[in-house]
Amino acid sequence: MKRLVMILTVLTVVLAVSAQTVVSGIVTDRKTGRPLPHVSILAEGGNFHTVSNEEGRFTLKMAYRPEYVQLTHIGYKTQRHPLGDGPTEHLQLAMTASSVELEEIIVSANDPAVIVKAAMSRIEKNYAKSPELVRCFYRETARRGSRFISVAEAVMDMYKSGYSRGPEFDAVGILKGRRLMSLKASDTLGVKIQGGPVLPLIVDVAKNPDYLLNMEQLSYCQLRLELPVRIGDRLQYVVSMTPQGEVPYAMMGGRLFIDQETLAFTRAELQLDVSNWRRAATFMLVQKPLGLRFRPRELTVTVVYETDEQGITRMSYVRNEMRFNCDWHRRLFASSFTTVSEMVVTERLHQGQDAKPPRGRSSFGMRERFYDRVEYFNDPAFWADYNIIEPTESLEHAIGKLKKNV
Repeated sequence: MKRLVMILTVLTVVLAVSAQTVVSGIVTDRKTGRPLPHVSILAEGGNFHTVSNEEGRFTLKMAYRPEYVQLTHIGYKTQRHPLGDGPTEHLQLAMTASSVELEEIIVSANDPAVIVKAAMSRIEKNYAKSPELVRCFYRETARRGSRFISVAEAVMDMYKSGYSRGPEFDAVGILKGRRLMSLKASDTLGVKIQGGPVLPLIVDVAKNPDYLLNMEQLSYCQLRLELPVRIGDRLQYVVSMTPQGEVPYAMMGGRLFIDQETLAFTRAELQLDVSNWRRAATFMLVQKPLGLRFRPRELTVTVVYETDEQGITRMSYVRNEMRFNCDWHRRLFASSFTTVSEMVVTERLHQGQDAKPPRGRSSFGMRERFYDRVEYFNDPAFWADYNIIEPTESLEHAIGKLKKNV
């Protein structure tokens, strides 16, 4: 009888695996043929989502066969690629650039500050009102010069309370994670910088306006209305923000993209002003060893939102990149370091009363860092059925080298 149960269990697992549909391929520019990174790929039904990597490659895994996948990217027309009964893997998908015709531009005395404030006033209308629990993939990498010295990845559950509440009511929890680190002593700095899996909770400008859009910060920025662009098929206001004047802390600038019809924030491209490197270091650093000099060079944050067929807008992708130099006192040369973290919402799990925040050991504190909570793990099938951002060839090579060293 036990043998029969084992056989039935194995058959169940095999059937479950065989029922899975994998949609994979590469996204390119139709005219130039170059790969398109950070393209939003959404499966029919809107439950499964990912983004293309730096080489334009993507993979989606789901329990059903979708009729189509939808591609969205800034400056390109929204494209639905039907799958039909044909192959779903190794697809070659080309996107067509969209242009904003001059006759579409209405020349008027639009005040960018008025547009931003109007968008802020419509946040509760444009964004999810009830709590949601979503599944995410998170990756962070660190390089010394051009050499990767660490890679960490995780599948997370992220709880987002309604947009009438602040980020302090949101939470993330690590479902599964792994890390690989260089064992060279010179690669280990002991520096903790801002970011990590809680970063998406902080930089959601629509939910946490204190991060960028509070009235005090806006008063120290020069706002300018740029030429509109299209994201998918929708026209966007583009408002640039340039820090100006003397303030006692580091300021963020950049560009905000606002849907012209709904006034929803659809994208934010932010940069830290590092002209005063001491203030920028205070913004970026959590802690560092005594005697280590930390010199910021760049901090950029990109936040992308998706709007569903019901007109509800949600955060879908966050990318954070930091560049800085570090050296010990009395050393002649400084080493340059680059850290990149990415988070993409890959699946929507629960809404309303069914959505519960992660609790216990899986939950992640606002000041905890990723390396505090995950350990090295070597398993070729580590991610199984989870959706991730495909690693680039250079990253795959780096992971292989780090595994050998470990």
